[in-house]
Amino acid sequence: QVQLAESGGGLVQAGGSLRLSCTASGRTDTIIVMGWHRQAPGKERESVASINLMGDTTYYAPSVTGRVAISTNNAKNTLYLELNSLKPDDAAVYYCAAGDNPGRYTYWGQGTQVAVSS
Repeated sequence: QVQLAESGGGLVQAGGSLRLSCTASGRTDTIIVMGWHRQAPGKERESVASINLMGDTTYYAPSVTGRVAISTNNAKNTLYLELNSLKPDDAAVYYCAAGDNPGRYTYWGQGTQVAVSS
């Protein structure tokens, strides 16, 4: 089992930046892929960014490309998401996820709220 805990959300003005963190514990040696997803009120959950821990390849959703960066620490048990040039449309609950197969997320965190004021 893997446990995930997000932090770093908050209220920021449009154009501002935030850095989200996700700490993984438990059987972190089984994790191959980690990612960030978000869900805004009334909308479906969507993938924001992901990273394959085997080769550090990354994916970014078109809506955030150029404004966000996903990374891990050297131990690969903490996931980060740097959010820049935030827009009101970026407001959502951001969830960290991890999986033991590429493209399949088995473990989810509780989420951290990001609010953007215009």
